Amino acid sequence: MADFFLQALAQVSSPTVLLLIVIGVLFGIVGGSIPGFTVTMAILVVFPFTFAMDPVSGVSLMVGVFVGGYSGGIVSGVMLGIPGTPSSITTVYDGYPMAQQGQPGRALGIGVAASFLGTLISVAVLVFFGPLIASFSMNFRPWEITALIVFALTLVAGLSNGALLKGLLAAALGLLITTVGYDRNSNLRFDFGLPALGSGFEILPVMIGVFAFSQLMGNIEKLRDEKHSSKGVDTNVSIPYARILRDMAGQKLNTVRSSLIGSLVGALPGTGGTVANFVSYDQAKKFSRHPERFGTGTPDGIVASEASNSAVAGGAFVPTLALGIPGDLPMAIMMGVLILHGITPGPLMFEQNPVLVGAIYASLLIGAVIMVLCQLMLVRWFAKISLIPQQILVPVVLMLCAIGSYALNNNLFDIWVLFAFGILGYLLWKADVPLTPLILGVVLGNNLERQLFRALELDSSWLTFLTRPLSALFLALAVASLIFSLYQNRRIQRHQRQAQDLAKPSKEPPHAA
Repeated sequence: MADFFLQALAQVSSPTVLLLIVIGVLFGIVGGSIPGFTVTMAILVVFPFTFAMDPVSGVSLMVGVFVGGYSGGIVSGVMLGIPGTPSSITTVYDGYPMAQQGQPGRALGIGVAASFLGTLISVAVLVFFGPLIASFSMNFRPWEITALIVFALTLVAGLSNGALLKGLLAAALGLLITTVGYDRNSNLRFDFGLPALGSGFEILPVMIGVFAFSQLMGNIEKLRDEKHSSKGVDTNVSIPYARILRDMAGQKLNTVRSSLIGSLVGALPGTGGTVANFVSYDQAKKFSRHPERFGTGTPDGIVASEASNSAVAGGAFVPTLALGIPGDLPMAIMMGVLILHGITPGPLMFEQNPVLVGAIYASLLIGAVIMVLCQLMLVRWFAKISLIPQQILVPVVLMLCAIGSYALNNNLFDIWVLFAFGILGYLLWKADVPLTPLILGVVLGNNLERQLFRALELDSSWLTFLTRPLSALFLALAVASLIFSLYQNRRIQRHQRQAQDLAKPSKEPPHAA
């Protein structure tokens, strides 16, 4: 593996690839800095530009966006009190109060340092555990892979903000979308007489439409309700380096614990940076000697939040590369990049594409270093970018999305696909249907169908899924995750009812003073 890593490092260290990583990191930070833009949106916008690149260059660019995006959320969180990405929500709890106390540079410096260390620790997790999981999964046959994909889909659907049924329906809709076009036996399905549907839907326009278009429409809708004003925000920020070093020296355990939580949560399908953010913040508060300081501008809260959400990057790569199961939505898009370049993530990837795996490791490390340098040198400019109004941002991003979809095959039909799925995504968003299960259904659908048919061709008995130990284990875990989700949903509904009861005004007349 060391030889392949050195080969990969040589490729990633070429001037062209290094420039791509720098561009990716800068774009990721800018994307993360703008409230409402999110890491996922930044990755989707850059995605089409990788078509003409070789796999190492394309993946390096995307990894740069990934690393930069997760660290960029701190800028608007500290300066405006608005998280740039959902994965930096808890950063606001202490970053914004610290900035209000006249120390925005200190808050940003602590966050950037924690992001850097979190990324490094997560890369170590990826290097050690990725090959081990891939080696173990080499024993997987079509039955185990089919059951594993079913388990991943139930996990994602179950973690859909308490909307289990809607999450399952969204995942089923995603799988249905992948059935359009010719099947393995050259039978045409769901083409509705349109020749363009014969080859099915391209992943890119569907993903951009469902997620990016619908989110942009949602941002437009929120504009009229926008209460926050950026007027009067001082963007003249300077980083107090000596103070940051002293702060970080007292955060060793917090940094390691939060980074490991981020790596672990990132490795679980359907979780991502937001869950890691809250879990690590909660744990940091429980282990702290001064929990009462959380929420008032303490470095502990910023470190816990930023170390964990950046550590998600390495953790999320573990199931994506080793099993072909994306850990979250940005990783699903990353998997789409690999598929478009003819590379199938999974157990064989470490054997068939070791240089590319090494390139991902190297890109993460180099991207983390570039991220720190960019954030520290250009923090004032990123703070100004976070003030770009949505009225300017939305049409520009929408145009880039349309150009990216057209560039895939130079085909106008892909732009119509983008808008059609954009409207579908917007309607689902309005109906509170989670979109992540739908996207993962689209990404995993073809593999699920392929593995299921291979399993049935080898053995036509469905009972084989239950007689093979690992396959039966994954199916049992899928059932258990659904049962747990049902239990969790009932608890959430019960707490909501109790909160509503408490909020109701008392029928008794007010006591006279």
